[in-house]
Amino acid sequence: MSDTTFDYIIIGGGTAGSLLANRLSADATQRVLLIEAGRKDDYHWIHIPVGYLYCIGNPRTDWLYNTEPDAGLNGRALRYPRGKTLGGCSSINGMIYMRGQARDYDCWAQLVGDANWTWEQSLPYFQLHEDHYKGANAVHGAQGTPPALLQDNGSAYRKLLRHRKAGGEWRVEKQRLRWDVLDSFAQAAVQAGIPTTDDFNRGNNEGVGYFEVNQKAGWRWNTAKAFLRPTCYGRSNFELWTSAHVAKLTLEPNTSGANSDGTTPLRCTGAQVWDGQQMVQVTASKEVILCAGAVGSPQLLQLSGLGPAQRLQTLGIAVQKDLPGVGENLQDHLQIRAVFKVNNALTLNSQANSLWGKAKMGLEYVFKQSGPMSMAPSQLGAFTRSDPAQPHPNLEYHVQPLSLEAFGQPLHNFDAMTASVCNLNPTSRGTVHIKTPLFTDAPAIAPNYLSTEQDRKIAADSLRITRNIMAQPAMQKYQPTEYKPGTQFQTDAELAQLAGDIATTIFHPVGTTKMGREDDAMAVVDSRLKVHGVAGLRVVDAGVMPLITSGNTNSPTLMIAEKAAQWIAEDALARAANTMKG
Repeated sequence: MSDTTFDYIIIGGGTAGSLLANRLSADATQRVLLIEAGRKDDYHWIHIPVGYLYCIGNPRTDWLYNTEPDAGLNGRALRYPRGKTLGGCSSINGMIYMRGQARDYDCWAQLVGDANWTWEQSLPYFQLHEDHYKGANAVHGAQGTPPALLQDNGSAYRKLLRHRKAGGEWRVEKQRLRWDVLDSFAQAAVQAGIPTTDDFNRGNNEGVGYFEVNQKAGWRWNTAKAFLRPTCYGRSNFELWTSAHVAKLTLEPNTSGANSDGTTPLRCTGAQVWDGQQMVQVTASKEVILCAGAVGSPQLLQLSGLGPAQRLQTLGIAVQKDLPGVGENLQDHLQIRAVFKVNNALTLNSQANSLWGKAKMGLEYVFKQSGPMSMAPSQLGAFTRSDPAQPHPNLEYHVQPLSLEAFGQPLHNFDAMTASVCNLNPTSRGTVHIKTPLFTDAPAIAPNYLSTEQDRKIAADSLRITRNIMAQPAMQKYQPTEYKPGTQFQTDAELAQLAGDIATTIFHPVGTTKMGREDDAMAVVDSRLKVHGVAGLRVVDAGVMPLITSGNTNSPTLMIAEKAAQWIAEDALARAANTMKG
C-alpha cells in the first residue's frame, strides 16, 4: 500500500464494484483501486451452487447482520445475509437471473425525471454484459455478439470497451436438473390460471417456469469470476485490496463549485482504510464510487457525516451535509414460506437424509456437475396477481422440493415441498442507521415488514393463491397436506398474523440511498448517481433504486453499474476536454 493515490477508488468488491472495476480499468491511463472488506473468493463453497448453505451465516463470507425486532414479524428478528467477499452477494445468493418488469424502469424514469432509466434505455445495458446460453436476440446478449450499444462509433467509451472485448461476461444458463413434483406444481399453476413462460426477462415476467441461473457448467458464476479475473488482475493500472475495511470518506471544501442552498460545497477526495494493522489514507483524483450495498453504503455515508443531521449530532458525528434520506426508504421482499407434506414424490428431504442419498448427490456433482448440489436454492418460479384487480403481476413464487423449519436448520424428516411467495411491490418502508460512530459496529436494520394494511392484505391473499394452486388436479397424486401455516387459519387477520410468524427476507434490500430529483428532499443521489451536494462521490449499488424491482435484485444492480461506468468515463472525457480548452 505504498502508492495511495488513484484516479478512481471503488469501495466494495461485490456485484456493482466488480463490474465498475472492469470497465474503468479498461482505460490503461487511469489508475483504479478496488477495496473489499472481505477476503478473496477462494472458499470452495462459494463456487459449488449448494454451497450457499455454508456461506450464509459464515463469517468467512457473510457480514452476519441481523434485523432489529420487527413488529410486523410479531417481534422476531431475522438473519440478514450480505456478502463479505469478492463478488459480494453474487458469491452467496440464489444465482437467479431476473431483471424485473419493464414498468419498474419506466417508473424510475418518471420518478427521477430522466428517460435514461426507462426499460427501453436500460435493456441494452443488461445485454452488454450478458452471455445467454441461447445466444443473442432482441432481448438477450451473448459473448462474441456485441449489442447495439457497442456498435455505435460515436462514443469513446464504447470504442474503449469494444477494443478491450468487453461484454458478455455474465453467464446465464438453464438449470441442470428438474423435479417431477415441481413439474406438477407448474401444471397446477396453469390450471389455476397462470400461463407458462420460457423467459422471465422480456419485460413482462408473468407466468410459471424454471428460473435461469448465473452458473457456468454447473458452477456458480459470481461477479469476481466474470469481471475481475483474469481481466483486471492482468492490468497494471488496477489494484485490489482485500480484508481492507473503509472507515470513513475524506471530505474537503470544494473550491470549484457552490451549492444552490447556500451551504458550503464539498468534495470527496478519498477514504480512510483500516488494513487490519493501521489506518491508511487513500486519495482519488477523479471520483470515489461507493458500492457497499444497501446496508454498507448508507452506513459509510453516515459515519462520514453525510446523513440526517439530528441523528448524526446525537452520535457526536460532525455533520458535513444534512442528507435526511440516507438510510431511509429501505425496501425488501418478504417471502412467506408455505410448506406442504407430499406423498409418492422424491424430494430433497428424503434424498439428503440418507447416507446413500448424500453419496449419490456427491458423486453426481463430482462427475457431471449436475444433480442437487448444482441447484439454486429455488428452482421453479411463478409470477402472478394477488387478486384479479391488480394491474400487473405483484407476486413471485420461489418453489423448492424441500422443507425446513427455518433457514440454516436441518431438512424435515418427511417428504415435503415449499412454495415461498413474496409481495413484489411492498409499501412498507424501513431504515438502516448507524448506532455508534465506530465503523466496526453493525448498523441497526429495521425493515418494518408488513407495516401497512395493503401489505398485510396482499400477504393474506398470497397464501390463498398458494392454497388454490396446491388444490389443483395436477398436485393431487401427491396428496398434499398443508404443514405451514395450517388450514385452521383462514381470515385476513389470521393469515397476516401467521405471515409474520413464518415469513423471512429473500435478501433483496434496496432504496437506502435512493436517486431522485433535486427537489426531492429524501433523494440521496441524482439520476446519474452523484451524491447531492458532494462532488467526486457516487453511489452505485442497489441502494439507489427508488422503488424495488419486481423480482430478484442482483441483475438490476449490474445494469445500474453498467450505466454508471459509461457516465463516469464520459464525465472524465468531458473534464479532460475542458482542461485542454483552458
